[in-house]
Amino acid sequence: MRKQVLGITGGVGAGKSAVLAYMKEKYDACVIQADEVGRLLQTPGHDCCDRIVEAFGAEVVDGQGNLRRDVLAKKVFGDSAMLARLNGIVHPAVKEYIVAQIDEENSRGGAPFLVIEAALLLEAGYDDLCDEVWYIHAGEETRIRRLMQSRGYTRERAQDIMKNQLSEEEFRRRCKFVIDNDGDLMQNTFEQIDKGLMEHGFLQHCQRQQR
Repeated sequence: MRKQVLGITGGVGAGKSAVLAYMKEKYDACVIQADEVGRLLQTPGHDCCDRIVEAFGAEVVDGQGNLRRDVLAKKVFGDSAMLARLNGIVHPAVKEYIVAQIDEENSRGGAPFLVIEAALLLEAGYDDLCDEVWYIHAGEETRIRRLMQSRGYTRERAQDIMKNQLSEEEFRRRCKFVIDNDGDLMQNTFEQIDKGLMEHGFLQHCQRQQR
């Protein structure tokens, strides 16, 4: 039986990881994180890594064939054409891998629903794989504070990253449901998740199993 696929997105520092952990722990959801898939596919032995070397030169890998991310980052920083070239290699490969994971999960059962998370979920077209996309919201100051505390970012670095992401209005326009994760009391966030999953039909499989 085909399982529903829920997309999770939101700005950096919004708290997406906490939402994913809750869905996985409480509901045994199958969680797929696009960034983790991307890192896997950019390791030696994967076609994606080979294509990056072909496109950007042998200097982007070390002697063991591992990607030198700092060198690659310098090549694409401030160069929209080079960044588009890199994304054109990585995003289709990630999407193909995720499709295969969804097919595998559908064939073996287990998880009641699947969750795909990506900061660029909408921009990279991963929303095509989802039945719904939910937006995890947190205010700018909250996100900056979290990034400074958890990652050691300066305020300026956090703001630089945030200004290159979708606007609040665009996230809300393109997403079906909004989780407000602006506060520090996670129980409020968890209650919103429970309600959303129930009202949007993602727990139907769980309910059938309980009967």
